[in-house]
Amino acid sequence: MPFIAWHPLFRLPLPEEHRFPMLKYELLHDQLLYEGVVEEGDFFLPPPLDTALLEGVHQKTYWRRIVKGELDHREMRRIGFPWSEDLVEREFRIMQGTVTAAIEALAAGIGFNVAGGTHHAGSDWGEGFCLLNDQAIAARFLVDQGLARRVLIVDLDVHQGNGTAEIFSGEARVFTFSMHGKNNFPFKKERSDLDIGLPDGTIGADYLEILSRELEGLFREVKPDFVFYQAGADVLETDRMGKLRLTRADCRARDRIVFENCRRHGVPVEVSMGGGYSKTIADIVDVHCGTFQEGISAILA
Repeated sequence: MPFIAWHPLFRLPLPEEHRFPMLKYELLHDQLLYEGVVEEGDFFLPPPLDTALLEGVHQKTYWRRIVKGELDHREMRRIGFPWSEDLVEREFRIMQGTVTAAIEALAAGIGFNVAGGTHHAGSDWGEGFCLLNDQAIAARFLVDQGLARRVLIVDLDVHQGNGTAEIFSGEARVFTFSMHGKNNFPFKKERSDLDIGLPDGTIGADYLEILSRELEGLFREVKPDFVFYQAGADVLETDRMGKLRLTRADCRARDRIVFENCRRHGVPVEVSMGGGYSKTIADIVDVHCGTFQEGISAILA
């Protein structure tokens, strides 16, 4: 069965205006159990990340200021959360959750983090509800430890993975692929190894055709032996910030394309959930549940 990182600190008390982006994490945990997709024993409690694993990803002066609460008001407003010790602990546990899920995926074929996908965090900045970059930390760990020779990061959040792109600029062992809304946040894009910016209103059929073509080419050319998948639910047509027009069925087809490529090429995959801002929280949770179902069906069937 899958290894899934989750921690009760996802229920972190926050002011009402900050609560919505966090609510889906606790609801997703509960919904996965309710639908029988997984069992409680499939979840694990990640400890806080060892700060040594931040080496080569985030600048020491930056992450130390996070820990000490020394980021100024402008920096915290850019991140979107008020600072607290609980927030820092939550962030470090999320980071370790993705590292552990990646390690477990090497044996099981797939590992999940109920949270994560914090792709806007760069080497010395945070933004868009991202303080540290979980998949970048885990990818760096795998290649530095010799557990993977060539990593492919597949970022299908509606927003460009700008932090991930910046962190791995010039790093030949990690290939960054971001397919996102070209007119969406962040408005200052970084350069991924492959960026596909989609016009507003892109429908599911066009999206899926592009994704299928590009992924087939990437697996052939990059030849990854590990994949990180950022599975944002904000490509959904109901998303308040998304600007694309994918249905729930389109989102499941998107996930299926990713996982079937991983299965066909025998490549393990770690999955982090990424963004989701539909007005109805059930829409977000449903898309994320679909990602779990498609991944488990494709990789562990």
